[in-house]
Amino acid sequence: MQRGQFSSRLGFIFAASGSAVGLGNIWGFPTNAAENGGAAFVLMYLILAFLLAYPALMAELIIGRHTRSNMVDAMQAIASGPTAKSVGKLTGILGMVTASLILCFYSIVAGWMIAFLLEPVAVAFNLPALGSWLTDFSLSRNIGFSALFVLLTVLIISSGVEQGIEKWSQRLMPALFVLFAGLIIYVLTQEGAMAGLKVYLVPDFSQMSDPKLIVSAMGQAFFSMSLGVGTMLVYGSYISGDENLPLVGALVTLTDMGVAFLAGLLVLPAMFVAQHLGVAITGEGGSLIAGPDLIFKVLPALFDGMGSAGLLVGLGFFALMSIAAVTSSISMLEVPVSYAVEAHKVDRLKATWLVGLLIFAVSAVISANFDSLFGFVITLTTERAQPLLSMVVCIFAGWVFHRNSILQEIQAGNPDVEQGLFWKIWPGYVKFLCPLLILVTLAQGFIG
Repeated sequence: MQRGQFSSRLGFIFAASGSAVGLGNIWGFPTNAAENGGAAFVLMYLILAFLLAYPALMAELIIGRHTRSNMVDAMQAIASGPTAKSVGKLTGILGMVTASLILCFYSIVAGWMIAFLLEPVAVAFNLPALGSWLTDFSLSRNIGFSALFVLLTVLIISSGVEQGIEKWSQRLMPALFVLFAGLIIYVLTQEGAMAGLKVYLVPDFSQMSDPKLIVSAMGQAFFSMSLGVGTMLVYGSYISGDENLPLVGALVTLTDMGVAFLAGLLVLPAMFVAQHLGVAITGEGGSLIAGPDLIFKVLPALFDGMGSAGLLVGLGFFALMSIAAVTSSISMLEVPVSYAVEAHKVDRLKATWLVGLLIFAVSAVISANFDSLFGFVITLTTERAQPLLSMVVCIFAGWVFHRNSILQEIQAGNPDVEQGLFWKIWPGYVKFLCPLLILVTLAQGFIG
């Protein structure tokens, strides 16, 4: 069976950046920044993205392209002994389960984005009851729009790599950047925006030793770049053999960081614009409102306070969120689908629908038990499982995968890599420092 492949470097960068640029950036990053001291969190995130996320991303891309397979088979393929193969298989399965669990809570949040996107349309057609249902928290709204979002993701993935993932990423990502630029320019011209800009860009360095901030920043870096769960490994398996892996990895990392930074540049000033219009942006303890309340209470109140212009700005903002959600969800769904297609020879269309239905079923269970399960699943997957799984992938890349095989794989697209800075630093870094740094950061979180 012929595997799919990205037709160009641009196609891969759009798809991989689309995977990285999702609600993790546009919803998660600003809310984490608001909750963890603004600029101090931003600075820690940028540091950890370079120190941990990029080396881990490179490990996934190299293993993926070398093995040309899904995460479960890939981790076994680079192992030689029975113990290493068993650990590799377990890591692959846990990565696949984690990606699926992320998509389960992700589809709920993405469903909210689509509902809020449709609310101005309901208002325009003078349907206030429908508008209220779309924006009020309810089980029927959560499950209904979660189903709609999973359906959109299934339709794209069922079309394959080039006609599905690549085609839609190339359409959606430019639209996302255009919407971003327009919204940031508009918000920064409003009264109160400069106060938000100061919170976002001027760090309080004393906060940077806070274990909670450090773990949140690391979790954000791994979550927003879809690391540890096989998405980048699977995407790496679809890259052409003559691509320069260190370069495309760097471009994806920079795009991801850039979009996360832009998201904060939009959302934090927007909060202070909302405060200027009379919206409460701080909680009981005096800290900035974060989490779902930030996106679904503070910002809609801001849009309402803008009058007729707010209708268009709100529509643009939630269109941006919905596009970002789709570009990430297609990469997460591809992880279990690629395994079903390659390891169990299931037809792609059938595999996509079966996995999609299973993810929707679990998502419905989370919706029905929202208070106890939603936050728990987010913490379990993004702050615990993703860094741990990335650590294992780094250990495999540094200790199990043959160094000569790695070098040959990178040389296929970059013949002079052995003389460059990347090869002088990365092999030793991913072998020793990367796993150690992830472990220390995680331990600090548990102790803290």
